[in-house]
Amino acid sequence: MEGRCADLSEAAGEPLGATATTAERWLLVEVPGPWPRDVADEGPLPEEAHHAVSTWARETPRSRVQFIRRPGRAGKPPVAVFIRSEEGVGEVRRIELGSHSDLAELDFEVAGDPVQSSFVLVCGHGRRDQCCALRGTAVFDALSDRLGEEELWFSSHQGGHRFAANVLVLPVGLQFGRVGPEVAPLVAARAVAGRIELEHYRGRTCYDPTVQAAELAVRLAAGLEGVADVSLEGIEDSTVTFRTFGGARYSAAVAHAEGPLVPASCGADPAPQPVLLARVL
Repeated sequence: MEGRCADLSEAAGEPLGATATTAERWLLVEVPGPWPRDVADEGPLPEEAHHAVSTWARETPRSRVQFIRRPGRAGKPPVAVFIRSEEGVGEVRRIELGSHSDLAELDFEVAGDPVQSSFVLVCGHGRRDQCCALRGTAVFDALSDRLGEEELWFSSHQGGHRFAANVLVLPVGLQFGRVGPEVAPLVAARAVAGRIELEHYRGRTCYDPTVQAAELAVRLAAGLEGVADVSLEGIEDSTVTFRTFGGARYSAAVAHAEGPLVPASCGADPAPQPVLLARVL
């Protein structure tokens, strides 16, 4: 099977739902590119700063580190951003750094100043996968005239190369895939406003995959696109229950299935990709 992983996944009809990265604590660190393939194990941060960031990620449950960058900031002091993206909690703290060495001295969860900002992150990590570089750059360009300097950034690997272009919106914690430049402005604008473009929805990052699958099924069945329209009420075995803003309850049963035979990333061998199927009860 030849071709780029994103093209092959889309052609095979691999579902997008329930594929979002799971995290509730985010640390965004501005690092000019190009980035190494794995920013967790190697990279341009000073040794003590790298140790501090890696230790935080390792010891903080449901956390993730993303390198970020954007054109036009060469020579400016770097920034870091701590974000909480729980179901009912969104917090953003912007941290001005004199240099990356400052990261070694920070308590990331209290450092910096609270800001009322959304971050739209477009994966453009070319050394990780060419699909992210090619498709991500086109989407970033389509958004660059619509979003401000504090909102729009390239990010390192978000997970799921074959779903490129991948767009992550924080602190609401919505991840989208197969976003083309023609729909990117709509997807981003609606997400920042608390609305979900379900056709491109990979899932909400505060949920584990099983809950992501159930949430999408409930939203599709009930026609609910607002982020606040549903909230998780409970999980019992493979059945997930949500309560709507109006007080109704919906439950969905989730099952594992074998998906299409596609490569997980460019250059990888084709393999059956697992999928989660949800049915509203």
